[in-house]
Amino acid sequence: MHMSNVANRRKSISTPSTTHEKTLNKLSLVIQYVAPFPETPNRQQFRKWVKTALVQNAEIVIRIVDQEEGLSLNQRFRGKLYPTNVLTFTYDDSSPLTGDIVLCAPVVIREAQEQHKSIEAHYAHLTIHGALHLQGYDHETDSEAVNMEQLESQIMIQLGYPDPYY
Repeated sequence: MHMSNVANRRKSISTPSTTHEKTLNKLSLVIQYVAPFPETPNRQQFRKWVKTALVQNAEIVIRIVDQEEGLSLNQRFRGKLYPTNVLTFTYDDSSPLTGDIVLCAPVVIREAQEQHKSIEAHYAHLTIHGALHLQGYDHETDSEAVNMEQLESQIMIQLGYPDPYY
């Protein structure tokens, strides 16, 4: 789910590179682990996933939370009484882009198991999903969803993971 403090305005959004070229965008990345969870990705994995999805300089915090914090955040910011897999918070969409990606580990792990995906691939997908939200992508309409899902699929395949939608 995308939570933005930036006014709802449409801007031209660049598409992340789908080639194997090394990106020149600068990324300041902080990873916060609330508690240990099985198969939680390391900083290098998160960095690779975010960098591949970025088209601009960014300062991002990724916070891996437990069920309790996931529920609290989803209730506070979305009014939902359940934890969700990913929340994004955009603070500034200029350069550098600044924002947070919150991943609820128990939800990510449960979904991966239910969908018969590796936990690593599901973390990669949700991290990319969050990075795209930070850059203004959304899935509120059918056309936005198709565009965002196609881009997520391209990035996942580029990184060597299966298409998350098949």
